[in-house]
Amino acid sequence: MQEEHAIQFDGSDSHCHRWGAILAGGDGKRLLPLTRRITGDDRPKQFCAIVSDETLLHQTQRRISRLVPRWRTLLMLTRTHERFYADQIAGMPSSSVLSQPCNRGTTPAILYSLMRLCEMDPKGVVAFFPSDHYFSDDEAFVRQIDLAYSVAAFRPEMVILLGITPERPEVEYGWIEPGLLLGNPIPNSVCRVNRFWEKPGPTLALALMERGCLWNTFVMVGRVNAFLKLIQQALPALVESFESIRPSFFTTAEPAAVRDLYSVIHPTSFSNDILAAQPDHLAVLRATGLGWSDLGEPSRVRAVLNGKGIRAEWALTPSYGEESCRATEAIVG
Repeated sequence: MQEEHAIQFDGSDSHCHRWGAILAGGDGKRLLPLTRRITGDDRPKQFCAIVSDETLLHQTQRRISRLVPRWRTLLMLTRTHERFYADQIAGMPSSSVLSQPCNRGTTPAILYSLMRLCEMDPKGVVAFFPSDHYFSDDEAFVRQIDLAYSVAAFRPEMVILLGITPERPEVEYGWIEPGLLLGNPIPNSVCRVNRFWEKPGPTLALALMERGCLWNTFVMVGRVNAFLKLIQQALPALVESFESIRPSFFTTAEPAAVRDLYSVIHPTSFSNDILAAQPDHLAVLRATGLGWSDLGEPSRVRAVLNGKGIRAEWALTPSYGEESCRATEAIVG
């Protein structure tokens, strides 16, 4: 097996073109019954201190600061959450904070940041990080993402996804089915993507696990142009809409132009509408030992806290709201 540290890529892997983008614009509705117990208000989970004394957003910022400098990290937010995050973004350059008027799903948020990056660094290699995830081993995470940056720089046509070797047949995660290896000099932990499986049933999840499929973390790394090509091929009208306001970027006209655009575009999912539709342009990096969890469900939060030996009073028993949500989900299927 190839040793990852021994792989030599060409000079295109320049650290000066590495960027990070944190996706922090979600509403966190599934976890609201629990986050209300922590904070007493309706703030989304990324602005809550759930598994430590840091908010999930601050944990994400700290984790990726070892990969890209603060001034080359974009933060995607939603203006309706401003009262919850205003104090958490103090000190960030204004050019690094992109505030959407409202939440229109992951595709507009990602496309907006890519359009901005085109103006700042057309040769950029960018990694997208959800702001509501947990990793028990930050060192291992940094090593894997550093490798993903190198692969994306070496293969400029590919977008690299971070896949996690599953610990159980999880039915609430998206799964990635790996394909052929990318080949030398790229490590054997990086494969092409055959297809995606979204929230499979128990029987299928077990079968996916047995045949080597991976959990999809939605952490993605690629050249700016590679991401834009994916979106252009899947949703050309959306790209055209953002192109129409591009002249306003970095001017006083930008907020109004973005507000008007968001008032007419429809919500779209990057996972479903972009990635799942074009697996031929994707690769997946198989990672192990990262201790990853998507903190989208109260049960996962409790599992992380139990693993860390933390007994938080608000997490010991389900709240009425959580039980109501589960009952509703059972009724509607």
